Amino acid sequence: MTEQVTRATFDEVMVPNYAPSAIIPVRGEGSRIWDSNDNEYIDFAGGIAVTSVGHSHPKLVETMREQAGKFWHVANVMTNEPALRLAKKLTEKTFADKVFFCNSGGEANEAAFKLVRRHAYLNFGPEKHEIIAFTKSFHGRTLFTVSVGGQPKYKEGFEPTPQGISHCDYNDIDQLKALISDRTCAVVMEPIQGEGGIIPADVEFAKQVRELCNQHNALLVYDEVQSGVGRTGTLYAYEQLGVTPDVLTTAKGFGNGFPVGAMLATDGAAKSLGFGTHGSTYGGNPMACVIAEAVIDIVDTPEVLNGVKAKHELFVNGLEAINEKYSVFKDIRGMGLLIGAEVVDTYKGNAKAFLTAAVEESLLVLVAGPDVVRFAPSLLIPDADIVEGLARLERAVAKVVANS
Repeated sequence: MTEQVTRATFDEVMVPNYAPSAIIPVRGEGSRIWDSNDNEYIDFAGGIAVTSVGHSHPKLVETMREQAGKFWHVANVMTNEPALRLAKKLTEKTFADKVFFCNSGGEANEAAFKLVRRHAYLNFGPEKHEIIAFTKSFHGRTLFTVSVGGQPKYKEGFEPTPQGISHCDYNDIDQLKALISDRTCAVVMEPIQGEGGIIPADVEFAKQVRELCNQHNALLVYDEVQSGVGRTGTLYAYEQLGVTPDVLTTAKGFGNGFPVGAMLATDGAAKSLGFGTHGSTYGGNPMACVIAEAVIDIVDTPEVLNGVKAKHELFVNGLEAINEKYSVFKDIRGMGLLIGAEVVDTYKGNAKAFLTAAVEESLLVLVAGPDVVRFAPSLLIPDADIVEGLARLERAVAKVVANS
């Protein structure tokens, strides 16, 4: 008999680096989940932009079962068919010539940051090692990725961290011009900052970053862990900026919840990671790759990508209608189904109040920092679920306002 567990079990047996809510989900279908008490929730959170095609998608369930009956893992002393098919598909659909598979966004970024330093080392010498990133950025939780990330709180207590990394304000080209030099090996940016508050790059800024990298022989790395795989209405967000990076990282929605990530790169950049320079025991395993390929097949269609753009409008119009009544948001922004609503000064630092109230109305949302309510649902969420979810959100907003 399966042992019963509760939220209290977490405190007994888990490292306290998370503070989960009382909800324990036990099943999901599409854009709805049910907890251990059989309460139903509409999911506007998407597992933090992960469940790109929703919960228990029939094609993914079938794909997983079929591969489970074949084999799950093979060491990287051999390759495998699912990995090769997926890599070929990614190079055909993007700027990239080469692919490295891993298990998460943090690992994909770790690989990218190692690549740019080694590329500079091999081609220009050890003095060209500096990385420039942006304040409020987030790139993962390894020691290297929290150092490149522009949020000091994630480094606190883990110093000394890797050096040779500097930050400037996002969308501020003058600051970047003042920082970049011939010692810069790479500029790292998210085309839309996720954890930093759902802040899209200005198109002209993005183009000038590319030009500066070209002038200084620096690689341009796009972290598309959160913005990729259809989240913004194109397969990857860089397509909407008219800018081609040298390296791109992807994860989250790439596997719809199954652990998989990838670093994509041009031939010129990729050759710097020669034999033995980097690796991943589970990276590129056949189970992960066959699932990721199925996700790409589902998402990369005109119907789904155009649908993301239409659902964006439905979402934003609904949020604006709520705001007309309650005046709780100072800005509603984003791309596709990665949307942020920045709270007014009355609730500054307390965006989580809206998350808490939403749960009480059977709706799951996110925050992006202390001041932004974030929405990142399945790309396939039915319009009816958006409408019903926004009705629940309005009740939550009314409750927060009444109690403030």
